[in-house]
Amino acid sequence: MMEKHVEAGKILKTVREEAVKLIQPGTRMIEVTEFVENRIRELGAEPAFPCNISLNEDAAHCTPSKSDERVFKDGDLVKLDIGAHIDGYIADTAITIDLGDHEELVRCAEEALKNAIEIVEPGITTAEIGEAIENTARDFGFKPVYNLTGHGFMPYVAHAPPSIYNYKTERGVKLEEGMIFAIEPFMTPGKGRVVERGEVEIYSVISSRPVRMKMARELLSEVEKYRTLPFAKRWLSNPREIIISKLVREGILRAYPVLSEVSKEPVSQAEHTVIVTETGAEIIT
Repeated sequence: MMEKHVEAGKILKTVREEAVKLIQPGTRMIEVTEFVENRIRELGAEPAFPCNISLNEDAAHCTPSKSDERVFKDGDLVKLDIGAHIDGYIADTAITIDLGDHEELVRCAEEALKNAIEIVEPGITTAEIGEAIENTARDFGFKPVYNLTGHGFMPYVAHAPPSIYNYKTERGVKLEEGMIFAIEPFMTPGKGRVVERGEVEIYSVISSRPVRMKMARELLSEVEKYRTLPFAKRWLSNPREIIISKLVREGILRAYPVLSEVSKEPVSQAEHTVIVTETGAEIIT
């Protein structure tokens, strides 16, 4: 079903290019988020996860709530991370939009992605991809974010093996023709590690155990269509916090807290989904 991955990638490329134009000082985050998710649907796919818009030191898992009033400001470093799927076959891409003076940090992530993709071919390993990313970071005087990774895909699973670290590892997975995965460098002048902070707007179902409470059953019935893919609290018709928290405690839902750079330094991101070909890599996003 590689053609469905490819079609999802084409849709994402269009949506990414359109959404970037909307990210300007004064625009509300929720407007861009809803545009992205609705446009993916209009073009014939479904969001593979809620549109992520992470600002400045936030690196991942940030999506606005329905009532979020935040607007983009001069000086912001904006990461737009979007995914689409067709019948569970996923593509994933990200770009950093600089509303301030972070040109070198943005260029570092973009160059790391380019350098990593250039070496992709059958027989190399994911460790070599990580080395290319880490070397690029060093050349620019920044650090990769060590505890965020690129990833493979499985049907209705947005993060599957192989993990592609943003630094050289002792061992790696050998690439084979036909493999599909996302390469996802994150760069920072900080310590290069992210930690969870309190804000949570994204969840996924991780267990199908039966539940007794009627409202919990109703919520799980509503999100059944997402299978194991992440969903946003704002997608729910009745997002009762007490029910969601109970399902997380019981191990039925997984919460995705916002991930923020530990030293509060800005983070840039670049990401493409690629397919390993006989002679290299095909970028589908």
